[in-house]
Amino acid sequence: MKLAAVVLAAGLGTRMKSALPKVLHPLGGKPMVQQVIETVQSLKPAASVVVVGPGNGEIRNALKDFPVRFAVQKEPKGTGDAFKAAVQVLKKFEGTLLVVSGDTPLITGETLRELLRLHRRRKEDISLLSFEAEGPHAYGRIIRKGSTVAAIVEDRDAGTEQKKIKEVNSGIYALEAPMVKLLKEIRLNEKKGEYYLTDLIHIAVGKGFRVGAHPLGNERELTGINTRSDLYRAGMYLRDRVLARLLDRGITFMDKNSVFIHPDAEIGEDTVIYPNVHIEGKTVVGNGCVLYPNCRIVDSVLGNGVVVKDSTLVESSVIKDRAEVGPFAHLRPGSVIGPSAKIGNFVEVKKSVIGEGTKASHLSYLGDAEIGNNVNIGAGTITCNYDGRMKHRTVIEDEVFIGSDTQLVAPVRVGKGAYIGAGSTITKEVPSHSLALSRTAQRHIENWAVRRQEKAAAQKPARNGNRKGSGKAPR
Repeated sequence: MKLAAVVLAAGLGTRMKSALPKVLHPLGGKPMVQQVIETVQSLKPAASVVVVGPGNGEIRNALKDFPVRFAVQKEPKGTGDAFKAAVQVLKKFEGTLLVVSGDTPLITGETLRELLRLHRRRKEDISLLSFEAEGPHAYGRIIRKGSTVAAIVEDRDAGTEQKKIKEVNSGIYALEAPMVKLLKEIRLNEKKGEYYLTDLIHIAVGKGFRVGAHPLGNERELTGINTRSDLYRAGMYLRDRVLARLLDRGITFMDKNSVFIHPDAEIGEDTVIYPNVHIEGKTVVGNGCVLYPNCRIVDSVLGNGVVVKDSTLVESSVIKDRAEVGPFAHLRPGSVIGPSAKIGNFVEVKKSVIGEGTKASHLSYLGDAEIGNNVNIGAGTITCNYDGRMKHRTVIEDEVFIGSDTQLVAPVRVGKGAYIGAGSTITKEVPSHSLALSRTAQRHIENWAVRRQEKAAAQKPARNGNRKGSGKAPR
């Protein structure tokens, strides 16, 4: 049977106290509505509609790479009105409609699949996902008559006895397309000035349709994000869920409570992760790597046996097998570090390819460069890649030795096996196996320091006020 998904994302989110729409607040490195869309897309729906409010360009832009259509809720008149807007986009759809809130980013595909399975197996007209809530909350209560669902009562409308009910509504529904005709019977809630989608339940029950509530998920998975506190708690739960999965796959954490890893990251077995490591985006880490404290790795690929030492930042780069980076190194986007290469402390690499076995151990900048295999980069080396208007490339071939404090003014090429003397500024191509020097000749001025001291002493003023012409008598 066909499936269409509706994601309600038009809420104002005033309790977030932010200029950013609520559903765009990030969780696990991406906007929460994107998390919801990715989960929904795993069900392979025939159509997906996102309901947004007016002035929704930011949300549309955040979802531009997803196969979704948009419906606009012109005024904030509640979930019932928002669903009506989606129905207008899905006029000719026949099948099952899955309704999900854009602020429930922790919902899993497994839970949604189980809801749909029960909905179809039991031939229900409307199924809703419920859970048991602990402590004070604002969820709508599930009202049952025996085991049959009778209605949903919103928290603000619930009486004292109804507030004691633990089974609550997640805001996630599966319903057959003919049920949308009942939307016109939802009445405006006078207290709130909104149309509640939850009213569809008691309307359907009153007309004899089959309605079921299925307590499938847990409170943390199904919680809605309404405040910064909600967002923080959801982030901690998501982190713990990711770390639990990685522990089961053979990764060692020295202190998992200080580590943050995005859900899309992949990490190989026998990798060891020290405290305060952040792995973000779609990073892939191979087997047997060691990531030392205070590293941040973003959208990068690490091969097997890679070592990233303390306080190192890696952005959109590739580090190949057995290479070492850090401590205090920075790989900027577009960098490729070859097998068994070493990028040491206070070395910055930008949009450069570093060959196998090459070493840049300390205090260097390598930008827009192509560096061959087994090259030694001395301390203080700089590829001068920017002329104020354009970037230029530096090419260093295999087995070159670059002396300390060398400036390579691009565009320039250093041939295979060449040596660059320390302190040189290289502006022309260096032939293979040659020695390049650009120092001025060293000369000595004999007794210069002695003469300087004598001159300074001669110019020193007389002490005790006995300077010529002072007009003062000695005491």
